[in-house]
Amino acid sequence: LGSLVFRLALDGNIQDIVNQGSLHEFLACLHGQFGPVASFWFGGRPVVSLGSVDQLRQHINPNRTTDSFETMLKSLLGYRSGMGGGATEAVMRKKLYESAVNNTLKENFPLLLKLVEELVGKWKSFPKDQHTPLCAHLLGLAMKAVTQLALGDRFQNDAEVIGFRKNHEAIWSEIGKGYLDGSMEKSSIRKEHYESALAEMETVLMSVAKDRKGQRSQTAFVDALLQSNLTDRQVIKSFSQTVDVSLCGCNIFPVCIWAVHFLSTSEEVQEKLHQELEDVLGSEPVSLDKIPQLRYFQQVLNETVRTAKLTPIAAQLQENEGKVDQHIIPKETLVIYALGVVLQDADTWSRPYKFDPDRFTEDSASKSFSLLGFSGSQACPELRFAYTVATVVLSTVVRQLKLHQVKGQVVEARSELVSTPKDDTWITVSKRS
Repeated sequence: LGSLVFRLALDGNIQDIVNQGSLHEFLACLHGQFGPVASFWFGGRPVVSLGSVDQLRQHINPNRTTDSFETMLKSLLGYRSGMGGGATEAVMRKKLYESAVNNTLKENFPLLLKLVEELVGKWKSFPKDQHTPLCAHLLGLAMKAVTQLALGDRFQNDAEVIGFRKNHEAIWSEIGKGYLDGSMEKSSIRKEHYESALAEMETVLMSVAKDRKGQRSQTAFVDALLQSNLTDRQVIKSFSQTVDVSLCGCNIFPVCIWAVHFLSTSEEVQEKLHQELEDVLGSEPVSLDKIPQLRYFQQVLNETVRTAKLTPIAAQLQENEGKVDQHIIPKETLVIYALGVVLQDADTWSRPYKFDPDRFTEDSASKSFSLLGFSGSQACPELRFAYTVATVVLSTVVRQLKLHQVKGQVVEARSELVSTPKDDTWITVSKRS
């Protein structure tokens, strides 16, 4: 009995999280029962969760000093995803990322267009009734785009992309599972597989850094890091985090897959996007300088992120004792932002489960969305990168094709680090006349 009590104390609410199926589902249940401020135990440490815009507004402003994604991984998993350092270094790193992302998109926009056109050309060749697997096709596009834009022309080789993808999926599948039960530590085979993939990933990144260190121009994302004041080891850690966050932490693949899926359910939204392309671009291809003028596209992407609960969880470490409403939050408490709960809170969003891009014509919706870190100055460089890639994908698709949902298909979400479909999602396409 004594060992059982010790085990329960050690695990805290971990088994409850496992029983619910994900940390997001656990938090949805927790807030449904206890309201917008709730607490639980993750293993042996106390955690406070905030589940409404009003409570997040009270907490975010005085505590936005560290990378929330990194904070959560370090606190819950012991996974060292970043370089460490304080708030000043985090700000400097963000500025470096922003500059590198902007330059990478500028230098490689024609390549991005080419990769997207190749995929759309493939879809155009399909018979009208052929089912197209979105996850398989768009993950392939995301991997090609990110590896070539971020790491350079070495990844024009499909074998390099396949190897990178294999290791990337092995690493992220274990990090995602770690939110549930830490079961990797109980399986020597899984732990060995994870560590092997991590070592192979780092070897590839070190090799890329070595090959590109003499580059004078900055054509790939990694070039900007190599020409900064970072050490080689910091470059690898910094770049590794950026690739991971871009693909799975919040961005390119899930944004594209959910956006195309939601579009397939609404002919009206597709036509509005097509009309905006006609009004803004005419017969010209999409360009980097024109993307900010595609405002309805931005509304569609915002609503995609909201409806899909794209990033269901973020976190901050309480650096000093704080207060939300009447609740005292002790120093060094991990504070989780239950974004998946907030993004579908009926008090903030009318008809919260409906995909409705027009809701973002209202200032209140845009302000709430920006507060959560999904747009405006609070958005991370990686998310802006993902929005740009997704805009290129959607504009190219909508200009040439009509998207149709497969009748009878039920699409369920898997909410781990990001929300993705549990199974591949299928659509059919037809050529636009």
